[in-house]
Amino acid sequence: MYNGIGLQTPRGSGTNGYIQTNKFFVKPKNHKVETKEFEAGQGTAGVKKANKEILEHDRKRQIQLKLVLLEETLIDQGYTDDEIASKLADARKALEAEESTTESSTKIEKSIKHITKRLQQNTYTDYGSEFRCQKC
Repeated sequence: MYNGIGLQTPRGSGTNGYIQTNKFFVKPKNHKVETKEFEAGQGTAGVKKANKEILEHDRKRQIQLKLVLLEETLIDQGYTDDEIASKLADARKALEAEESTTESSTKIEKSIKHITKRLQQNTYTDYGSEFRCQKC
C-alpha cells in the first residue's frame, strides 16, 4: 500500500502491486475571472473615431446625389445643356458653402452648450484649472 492507495498485499491478486496514475484524468481548472465595475473611461477602448476621409466622401456623395436629382428635374423642364451645366455649377457652390457653414456652426453650438451648462453649475474647468463664475 502506498499512501493509502492500492492493495494491502499483492498476493493472490494476479498483479505485481505496482500503482500508476491515471494519465487520462484531467483535473478541472478553476477559471475565475475577476471583473471590475465600470469606472470613468472604462469600456470605451473598442470605440473608434470616424475616419475623416470617409466622412468627407459621404458628404460629397450627398451633394452629388442632390445635384443628380436637380439635373433630372432640369432635363424634364426642358432646359438646354449649357443652362443645366451653369445651374448645376451654381448649385454645387451653394451646397458646398452650406455644408461647410453647418459643420462649423454645429461645432460652435456644441461648445456653447457645454460652456453654458458648466457656468450654470458655477464651475468651468478648462485645461485642468478651475475658474469660478464672476457673479458668484
